[in-house]
Amino acid sequence: MPGFVAALLAALLLSTLSPAGAAPASADSTICDQFGTATVSGGKYIVQNNEWGDSIQQCINVGDDGFTVTTGNHNVSTSGAPAAYPSIYAGCHYGNCSTGDGLPLQVSAFANPQSSVDFTTAPGDFDASYDIWFDTNPNPAGQNDGEELMIWANHFGPSTPFGTKVGTVYLEGANWDVWYGRQGSSPAWNTVSYVRQQPTNAITVNIKDFTDDSINSGWLQPSWYLTSVQFGFEPWVGGPGLAVNSFSFDPNGSGGTSGTLVGQGSGRCADLQGLGTADGTPVQLWDCSGAWNQNWTSTAGTVVNPQSGKCLDVAGGGTADGTQVRLWSCNGTGAQQWQFNADGTVTNPQSGKCLDAAGSGNGALLQIWDCYGGGTRPNQVWSLT
Repeated sequence: MPGFVAALLAALLLSTLSPAGAAPASADSTICDQFGTATVSGGKYIVQNNEWGDSIQQCINVGDDGFTVTTGNHNVSTSGAPAAYPSIYAGCHYGNCSTGDGLPLQVSAFANPQSSVDFTTAPGDFDASYDIWFDTNPNPAGQNDGEELMIWANHFGPSTPFGTKVGTVYLEGANWDVWYGRQGSSPAWNTVSYVRQQPTNAITVNIKDFTDDSINSGWLQPSWYLTSVQFGFEPWVGGPGLAVNSFSFDPNGSGGTSGTLVGQGSGRCADLQGLGTADGTPVQLWDCSGAWNQNWTSTAGTVVNPQSGKCLDVAGGGTADGTQVRLWSCNGTGAQQWQFNADGTVTNPQSGKCLDAAGSGNGALLQIWDCYGGGTRPNQVWSLT
């Protein structure tokens, strides 16, 4: 949740006092109640309207994978608290708990908790952010007393996180501005915000990378518990059109998948041409050999060649059909974000296009192209094994 103490505590108190006996809505519904909720994905996640900082009506349409803000054109001061935090979450928030999510989880017991989200922005002043809560106890009844860890994937307008900017870190292929502040009383908690310098509308977050940094800074303790992982929007101005298209949380994660990237249509591997490691090296199909120039690791939404330490990249951040896919220094831009889909396709969310082979023979270059066939076109179907 947002971080301005008086408004926050008042809103949370209202949340606990609002009709607890009322049954929550279900997926494929509309929520206009200020603190209304809906269970989605078979109860694994909960969507909340959570309009805690404004009095105009805000409504959200809820689907099984997320939600869309439909009503509530906010206009609150950008120097104060945001109007709301419509969001989707795994875990427990003020006693309202999802099921089958593996939470609470002690920080010291982390394997690699991981979350992915794809979202749509709209005009206004807002942040699109994770809000990840930690407590000294595994099952807090109310306000968490440990840390609030926010991860801003994108934002528009002059608004900034709670607290003071204290530095910059490089995590998960991107640069992040770090903000810190302590707020509240009885309980008080640390608020730590990581603001991505290269905004994106689709991201996979390895939560442990951020908690390790926070522990090293003295803001988070390994003995504390992760109690909820939330993603949503904090609007100051606007709101309608903001949408979470998909959200997932895995308490264990994979730590990244490594292997060769094999095209279904060719049976050949994604290969760095000429054993190249320089920025701009083309990526082509070639007979699989097990060599290092055919080795890739998918982690935090990027695809990295471990030997070079560089990323699979859409040339120039292009979005047109036929734009070349190449090797480039990891920089956290949307040109280097890739999403592996259940149908075997690999999409670049920035362009909305698929990783595509221009042919099937040795030397056929990789490119992006309009996705078609829903995983039935062999030149757009891949396996990382």
